[in-house]
Amino acid sequence: MASSSPPPPAGSGVRLLVVCPDRRGIVAAVSAFLFERGANIVDSAQHSDADDGAFFMRMEFDLDELPGGREEFERAFAERVAARFGMEWRVDWGERKRVAVLVSRHDHCLLDLLWRWRRGELGADVVGVISNHPDLRADVEGFGVPYTHVPVPPEGKPEAERALLDALEPARPDFLILARYMQILSPEFLERVGVPVINIHHSFLPAFVGADPYRRALDRGVKIIGATAHYVTAELDAGPIIEQDVERVSHRHGLQELERIGRDIERVVLSRAVRWHVEDRVIVHGNKTFVFE
Repeated sequence: MASSSPPPPAGSGVRLLVVCPDRRGIVAAVSAFLFERGANIVDSAQHSDADDGAFFMRMEFDLDELPGGREEFERAFAERVAARFGMEWRVDWGERKRVAVLVSRHDHCLLDLLWRWRRGELGADVVGVISNHPDLRADVEGFGVPYTHVPVPPEGKPEAERALLDALEPARPDFLILARYMQILSPEFLERVGVPVINIHHSFLPAFVGADPYRRALDRGVKIIGATAHYVTAELDAGPIIEQDVERVSHRHGLQELERIGRDIERVVLSRAVRWHVEDRVIVHGNKTFVFE
């Protein structure tokens, strides 16, 4: 089984995320509330969006003591601050997140995540890997992570998704990563799984949908290739974007070189997106993200 780290002290590395209509006094009210409770603010970032008049804030702080516990803290914040400003908000108490990874046969993103996890760089615990193929079992189990094979036959997708949900239930993940999982997840699955899902794909969509995109991109003489990490929604590859990156290429790059560059970018983009999600640096508003790097 995957190892896990004990949670940090209750008041260490607490994160508060806020979305509300923009108006004067928001930062002052939040800061005063935290000051009254002896909190030490270690990081604060905010953004006012001129398009719809919304205000976004991420604040990280430490608490030496927490009289009344977490529930009392949140109740008081809701009554004294959030109600006053019409806030949508949540507190992350700094417990280490649990993640399950879904993968097919491409191993580059998966192995990069597992390496970062083993090095202590991922910021979350990988509690399991599930694949629709058996190919990567030895690689995954070599990291000490459970591997589950859930086949997806052409005529058995609903049954496969039920088996996938059954496999995820004991792992209790806080979010999922699709590390080149080459299956489309149904809206029903996304609703039932009930946690954020992060996907990674190449930058050729929607121009080169389907198989062999790098070959078709080479034939068209593309000059930029890249990758996109986003949250998965019911609309295919149209969820809120977390991170993107690109690299210039030329006629000197052959097919294998294009694919190598593409794999490198996918690894880096996915790892950034996961880190920002784990550190609660992403606020989703509608179909847009605000990322406090």
